[in-house]
Amino acid sequence: MKITLERNHLLKSLGHVHRVVERRNTYPILANVLIIAKNNGLDLRATDLDIEVTEHVGAMIAEPGKTTVPAHTLYEIVRKFSDGAEIKLQLNEDNKMSITSGRSRFNLSCLDPDGFPELKSDDFSHSFSIAADELAQLIERTQFAISNEETRYYLNGIYMHTIEHEEETLLRAVATDGHRMARAQTKAPNGLQGMEGIIIPRKTISEVQKLIEAETGDVEIELSASKIRFSIGSVVLVSKLIEGTFPDYDRVTPKDNDKKMLVNKADFATAVDRVSTIASDRGGKAVKLSIKENILELCVTNPDHGVASEELGVEFDESEFEIGFNARYLLDIVSQIRSDNIIFMFNDSGSPTLVHEENNDNALYVLMPMRV
Repeated sequence: MKITLERNHLLKSLGHVHRVVERRNTYPILANVLIIAKNNGLDLRATDLDIEVTEHVGAMIAEPGKTTVPAHTLYEIVRKFSDGAEIKLQLNEDNKMSITSGRSRFNLSCLDPDGFPELKSDDFSHSFSIAADELAQLIERTQFAISNEETRYYLNGIYMHTIEHEEETLLRAVATDGHRMARAQTKAPNGLQGMEGIIIPRKTISEVQKLIEAETGDVEIELSASKIRFSIGSVVLVSKLIEGTFPDYDRVTPKDNDKKMLVNKADFATAVDRVSTIASDRGGKAVKLSIKENILELCVTNPDHGVASEELGVEFDESEFEIGFNARYLLDIVSQIRSDNIIFMFNDSGSPTLVHEENNDNALYVLMPMRV
């Protein structure tokens, strides 16, 4: 195998595929990237047995062939070559790959490519295209609420499914960790008729989010009962789905919250961030919201450090009201609001609160209160 290609092209492709490789692996081959040199260029592939990423990169192929080399090591070597440098890759008879650029030369040990695992694709029953920016919005608005609690594995991802709303089919994304819930939706693309709800794992969501950051076109998505495949430019990502039943989030979404507070987003976020400076982890970073005569007081009490408070003008339908929240959870939700003002819909101090944007129902957030 003899290959010549430009450093920036190889670095970009390695950057996409090497991220799925875990630093510690039970099987040595999983620490490697599979390199396949064919007449029309180079295929790079990496996997952790749950996710597989493949990318094609153009190259001059003097001799075709295939091998596997340590993924992170190869990435770091290529990253440290000069911008725009020419790189030559050659598989030698001693089963080592030489990597040459200018006066620099490296030899990496290889493993047999026949032992490299393949994440076999199922028969995909649904396929559709979605604009990269629409997919990015669904992910960004819900990702923060994914649970990290491994025992409730069915919450360790984003639940995507279709719903019928006002004679229109919508694609909805939902995530929750039991303390807060995030819901976002967009018009469903063609091809989703009869789609069952799926749970896309956290790591897959993170990788897809990085891949579509600079993408301006459409993302092709294919679904089966157990896998999902994303085609993003020259990158193909195949992932297992989480097997399990996502909870009935609609049942826990408040329906009768009738106390409405409207507040400026920037002022509110700044005030919460400021008063929570003295909050303690032991106290759950609790901030109390007290509303009276269209004045909102935010207060944090820390027995070890003292008290912080700040007042803001708000629009509020009721005479007075008090409720407490985890400040970090509150700021996570506020950071997703795109409008200038935030709308809070309260019931009582012990019930979940609804948060959403002004004049937009495509994103909705639910936050559980705290005792303060």
